[in-house]
Amino acid sequence: MRVSVVVRTYNEALHIERLMLGIGAQTLVPVEVIVVDSGSTDDTVAIARGHGARVIEISPLEFTFGRALNRGCAAASGDVCAFASGHVYPLRSTWLESLVGPLADSRVALSYGRQSGAEDTKFSEHRVFAQWFPAESKIPHSGFFCNNGNCAIRRSAWEAARYDEAVPGLEDLAWAKAAQQRDEWIAYTADAEVAHVHTETWAQIRNRYRREAMALRTIDDRARFSLLDFVRLMTRNVVADARAALVHGVLHRELASILMFRYCQFKGTYRGFNGPSELTVQLRERFYYPAGHRLRRQADGAGDTRLDYAALRAARQVIETEGQAVRHLQEQ
Repeated sequence: MRVSVVVRTYNEALHIERLMLGIGAQTLVPVEVIVVDSGSTDDTVAIARGHGARVIEISPLEFTFGRALNRGCAAASGDVCAFASGHVYPLRSTWLESLVGPLADSRVALSYGRQSGAEDTKFSEHRVFAQWFPAESKIPHSGFFCNNGNCAIRRSAWEAARYDEAVPGLEDLAWAKAAQQRDEWIAYTADAEVAHVHTETWAQIRNRYRREAMALRTIDDRARFSLLDFVRLMTRNVVADARAALVHGVLHRELASILMFRYCQFKGTYRGFNGPSELTVQLRERFYYPAGHRLRRQADGAGDTRLDYAALRAARQVIETEGQAVRHLQEQ
């Protein structure tokens, strides 16, 4: 299969180089890497282009997750579109091969891989990743859960049903639900693992869960989240996290983080279910961009080892140095 990798970015200069290096070290070489950038003000675009990626720019005023994916898929030439967030990086050289492998079965419309936390991931979010992305693969996967931070679809399936550009988030779940209603399969492959770097403020965590709850309201009109749910689920998860932290001997260090993460998670979810459902310009700014940003009103794989990003970065620097030396000699 010819694979195009599509990456959504906004100010990912701290992370995208590691992702680009990881893509370049894969056993399955993609035909192209397409970066859909929504107005980065740092070096994201320059870094991506420096690694050979094609950059498509989308106005912040236009941005939704679904629209960015649609732009990337429309530009792709591969038979398969593999999606990666700008702040993830593959852990193995077989990541892409494992991710797209299930699509060899014509019944599979979507394949998504495992995600784990990175060095700075909050304790409770490590537990969320472990719950959402278990160590065992499942094909077909029951339910329509998936995640476009580490996912692949057949481009022909996208041409038949594009991503919803109106929902503020969970465009992946909306697409997967529709695919299952067409009797197509969702595959979960644990071998296609990435580390997902979330360095969010508490307000950003709250906004993320609020945005996703607003989206879930449109995807599943039976979904509800009451004040009682907020209290019950926060209490249950804080207790479970605290017990796990105690077992690991880090409760004294992590208790405050556990309380804040679970509060922001469920407070955001409660507000998303019980607040306004429309995505206003003000909410768009809050959900997709950091404080102070203003929108301008203008148009485990067998047989392979984990990737050593320090070595990959050093090798690239050697290649660049040698290239500069050759150019210098040619100019003599």
